[in-house]
Amino acid sequence: MKLTAIFAACFVLASAGIGFAAGKGEPRMERATFAGGCFWCMEPPFEKTAGVIDVISGYTGGNKTNPTYEEVSSGTTGHLEAVQVTYDPAKVTYEALLEVFWRNIDPTNPIGQFADHGEQYKPAIFFHNDTQKRLAEESKKRLQASGKFKKPIVVEIRRAEEFYPAEEYHQDFYKKNAEHYKKYRAGSGRERFLENTWRAEEIPSPAPAKK
Repeated sequence: MKLTAIFAACFVLASAGIGFAAGKGEPRMERATFAGGCFWCMEPPFEKTAGVIDVISGYTGGNKTNPTYEEVSSGTTGHLEAVQVTYDPAKVTYEALLEVFWRNIDPTNPIGQFADHGEQYKPAIFFHNDTQKRLAEESKKRLQASGKFKKPIVVEIRRAEEFYPAEEYHQDFYKKNAEHYKKYRAGSGRERFLENTWRAEEIPSPAPAKK
């Protein structure tokens, strides 16, 4: 969350655009939004990915303006817990971010993720433009065809909507409350599932897209 305060004001514009403008000579950053259950567990893998500038935990996809954690947790707002990733497309591709996403969720669970059940924990990919939509759909098809999972891949691919950053205490929770985070992650079953599913497989890193 290195740039949380700076980027928070730009989320409404980001929902509809490909990226956000940079000054002359500055790289153009882009955004990707993913829901993978508890956002505490989705921040670390993206933050540790080279080319990622910032990762914000928040809520999106629902009908409540400026929802609180308690409201989203009740399952009545329609929002999903999600992370919004700001990245440099010259250093990491959207395809690579999709691979990070797939390798940190259970894509066959339609009612939540691991120990967390409910609409607010459903997995989803929120695309910001037609290119992201196409790449997400192709990636989903490849994963299904790979035979990695016997059950159908049920992750929804949805148009990005307004993204509301979560309360500050949720941001970088894995750093602020490391022991709590480790116990939760292990106890939820996520860690065991990912280790058994992917084991030592490396995450492919496609080269940056050519201009």
